[in-house]
Parts: sequence; C-alpha cells; structure tokens
Amino acid sequence: MSMTDVLEYGTGLEGETALGSDRPPPAIMTTGLVRRFGPLVAVDGIDLQVARGEIYGFLGPNGAGKSTLLRMLCTLLRPSEGHAVVAGYDVVDEPQEVRFRIGAALQEKALDDRQSGRELLSRQGRLYGLRTPEIRRRLGDVLDLVDIGAAIDRRIGTYSGGMKRRLDLAAALMHNPEILFLDEPTTGLDPTSRDSVWSEVRRLNSELRMTIFLTTQYLEEADELADRVGIISGGRLVAEGPPDDLKRAIGQDLIVVEAEGDDSGALDTLRALDAVDEVSTEGRTIRIGTGDSAGAINAVAIALSGTQLVVKSITVRTPTLDDVFRQLTGSPIEPAEVSR
Repeated sequence: MSMTDVLEYGTGLEGETALGSDRPPPAIMTTGLVRRFGPLVAVDGIDLQVARGEIYGFLGPNGAGKSTLLRMLCTLLRPSEGHAVVAGYDVVDEPQEVRFRIGAALQEKALDDRQSGRELLSRQGRLYGLRTPEIRRRLGDVLDLVDIGAAIDRRIGTYSGGMKRRLDLAAALMHNPEILFLDEPTTGLDPTSRDSVWSEVRRLNSELRMTIFLTTQYLEEADELADRVGIISGGRLVAEGPPDDLKRAIGQDLIVVEAEGDDSGALDTLRALDAVDEVSTEGRTIRIGTGDSAGAINAVAIALSGTQLVVKSITVRTPTLDDVFRQLTGSPIEPAEVSR
C-alpha cells in the first residue's frame, strides 16, 4: 500500500450522503480550507472528513498549522478560503449553531484561579443557557467522567497542571457537546497526568460515542488514541489513515545503528548492500530501510566492521509514526515540553 493509497483511504467518505447511503453525514468536513496571516499561509488547502463517533488525531510539529485549523473549526478564526462544516453547520454562515454543538479545550485555558472548580463549571453551564437543576445534573455527569475528586471545591489556583487540564475538559463537556476539540491536551504534562487524560478521552469516546478531534505533537498519543491520523506539514495534509496502515505503507523494517566516529564511506558501503533499500542518518544514529531485516542485519554488521565507525548497538524494529513523518517530510517531529 502506497502513501497515496493511504491518503485516499482517509477520504473515503466522499459522496456517500449524496448517493443515499444510510451512513450519517460526517461530523466534520472541510474543502480547500486556507488560512493566511499576511504573507504567511498557515493552513494550505486542507480537505478532510471526520466520521461521527471517531477519534481523529491531527499530528504535526509546532508551527505546522494544527492549532490554526482547529481554531477555524471552532469558529474562532475565519477561513481565508474554502469551507468547513461542523456538526452539519457552516462555520462561517452559522457559527452560533456550531458553538452550541461543540466543546473545546484549547491550549489557552480561561481558568480563574480565584474560583473553585465547581463555580467555574456552574458558570459554564449558565453561559450555555442551562437551568440550575440541569447544571447540578450535568456537574454530576462530567465529574463522573473526569476525575477531579474533592478538589472540585478548592480554588483552581491550587490545582496541578494535570488537574487544570481535566477541569478544562470538564468545562468543555458541561453542555453535552456532539463533538469535542482538544488542542494538544497533554503538552507539558508529566507521564502520570498524560495517562489520566488519555483514559478520559477513551472513556468519552467509548461510553458516549463522542466525536473527538485531537491535535497533538506526540507520536505515541496519536498511535494510542486515534482511529485515524492526519499528518500535517507546512500547512498541508500530507497523509491520512489508521496508524497501523500508515506504518505498513512504509513497507520496510528498520535496522537502527548507534555508532560513533565519522566515516562517510560507511554509508556508501551500506547503500551498496543488496538487501538495503535506503540509508539515512541523524547525529550518531543510522537508519537502514530493508524489506528483509533477517537477511540484512548480518550483512550490515559485517559491512560496518570494515569501517572506522565504532558500533554501539544494532537493533531491528518495525516502523513508527515518526518514521512515517520522516519519510513524508524529511525531518522528525520534535515535541516541545511546554506549549507556546
């Protein structure tokens, strides 16, 4: 399966509604979506469809256009060109209808440290027109879904980063949205807090069948959570599909060599081996693509033994989403520890 095949697989919903299929229309659909900031094109002609009940992961490094696309889908930014329909409503012509049907937990959290968590959630319910009995009921519902515990009655200023993320998620759920947008929800969190947010996302999707659109710069996050992944680079959607299909599309195992020394001739020696398809380097790491890892690893080891490189380790592994991204863009994703 080629990358083109995977990309086409990702847009396979096109035309089904027009053809009278029983499948419901997509939760999210964009056509030729563009956003410019002066001469900078942040989002460059993106077409995508997200099915109802799907977790869709939008993967890319900082500055790739992920957050800009999400803000257009949430009606916070107006597209420069193209169209977007969310929950059946046009984001430009019917923004208020969209807002009532979505929840959004963005990187810029509007949390007042002087309020308690309960006060913030109650205020969120009132903003969406919920009456007091309904606010009480929804508070119970979201607190069952999002683990905040007794801290709900403490001031938000005492919360940890992970608790603030969970409270922001609870606020996005107060009006029981059809679609939930999460913008890099675990950036900067410790591993324990990150795992907790992942568990909440899985539960929302499995128990409520909520459609979730998730932007992330973490490869593991996209792999763990998403039914499908869209990879964005330079404002363009460069591939799309289930994570396993994207990884299989590379069609190679990888031999990874950690070595010290400078011997450019060693790379030419490796490229000349019959079982080797491609060779790339980054720092002290040599990545060797092969369709026959069992047959190639001995040949690679023997070839390297005749060079000036000092080999520290040789391992064989299957492709990851990082390898997919490298093949498509020529560079790895390098997540920041703190969102900017």
